[in-house]
Amino acid sequence: MQGVCVPILCVCICVTVLLRSAISQPRSESDTYTECTDGYHWDPQTEHCKDINECETIPDACKGEMKCFNHYGGYLCLPRSASLIPAPEPPITPAQPLNPCPLGYEPQGNSCVGGCLVCGSGGWRWTVMLHDAVFAHNNSILNVYLCIASPTNTDIDECERHEHDCQPSQECINSVGAFTCQCPDGYRKVGTECVDIDECRYRYCQHRCVNVPGSFSCQCEPGFQLAGNNRSCIDVNECEMGAPCSQRCYNTYGTFLCRCDQGYELGPDGFECKDIDECSYSSYLCQYQCVNEPGKFSCVCPEGYRLLGTRMCQDINECETGEHECTETQNCVNIHGRYQCVDKNSCQEPYIQVSDNRCVCPVSNPACRELPFSIVHRYMSITSERSVPSDIFQIQATSVSARAYNTFRIRSGDENGDFYIRQINNISAMLVLARAVSGPREYTLDLEMVSINPLVNYQNNYQTSSALRLSIYVGPYTF
Repeated sequence: MQGVCVPILCVCICVTVLLRSAISQPRSESDTYTECTDGYHWDPQTEHCKDINECETIPDACKGEMKCFNHYGGYLCLPRSASLIPAPEPPITPAQPLNPCPLGYEPQGNSCVGGCLVCGSGGWRWTVMLHDAVFAHNNSILNVYLCIASPTNTDIDECERHEHDCQPSQECINSVGAFTCQCPDGYRKVGTECVDIDECRYRYCQHRCVNVPGSFSCQCEPGFQLAGNNRSCIDVNECEMGAPCSQRCYNTYGTFLCRCDQGYELGPDGFECKDIDECSYSSYLCQYQCVNEPGKFSCVCPEGYRLLGTRMCQDINECETGEHECTETQNCVNIHGRYQCVDKNSCQEPYIQVSDNRCVCPVSNPACRELPFSIVHRYMSITSERSVPSDIFQIQATSVSARAYNTFRIRSGDENGDFYIRQINNISAMLVLARAVSGPREYTLDLEMVSINPLVNYQNNYQTSSALRLSIYVGPYTF
């Protein structure tokens, strides 16, 4: 067992081993001690527990800038500037009596005593610092002694008196009877100089490391902040710290995202939400008119129409809802977007009225000889810009002789040729819109059906005619 001096700790420490039974009791040949505590192994040659040098047996026992120093029962990781001063080991010759103490120690009573280099001379003496620590094997006791100066001796502080050879970059540390040259924190000793330790190469920082003389600092990428250990980086929740999103904020790892409510879109800056003008994107969103509103749009219909669903417009039948001003002598006619009041008695001379919509010309009246026998009034409404050709009204004979032959024609009201008649069979025909027309506009067409009935007893045929007066109202819109 060797005594060690540790100047880096500013004290000189020595250890002694008390052999409670090794000296005071004679050893019998049958007694054997082959088991040692951790950090020691049994040496059969010396028949003692021998310290294991972990610095040689454990690869990379100390990391970084630390140096491995073997210690009794273990090892120490100390700065490279530290040093351990072992006590001299006196040689053992065969002529000397058997020494039951470890190497470097001599028996003194029931104790094994050893000394540091500077202790025991020049007035230095030992004082007990720590008692009864477990040592070696189960019959050994470890006492730790502190080397102190006698009252008559005073340590010379070489550092204070500048009687040292430390470099300007080093720090002088006074110790009992000596001094050491130590590099400041963040530096390591290379030869006689102190060189800055580049801590950044050891990857102490999670993100960025900035080396500075004698130290280092860690920095985080944008969106992160240093944790309490000043090395790790944790995400910053920008949404909780007042992120500039005008509507919705979503925190993500290292950053954040701004999102907008329905009907809004993110501006070029990525923060501000702007209303989407849906009406400007398409002219087909609404059947009539699109009205943009914050975050949405709505459809409106013109007067005389109501909204069907959310986008379509439907004509209001004022005649059914009672929303009209027609008198009792008038009939209410619903047309696209409005209504029309027509007189119930609409027959003109020489016709007489037989019902609300039918007028006849008496055969007894000579003026009726060249006129249609009857005129029936009908009313209808069509949308503007209707696709063509388009069937819009069917004419049907009500009472026809089996031998009669019927023809249909537009008698008046179609000066521009916007309509034509397509005969379906002998008793019916279809009024066809030939050209697209725009409203609001009104047509009054006289449609005539001529019936030719051959007479058996007469050489000439019997011909009669009837008319349909059709009022057509073209609405102002395409719906």
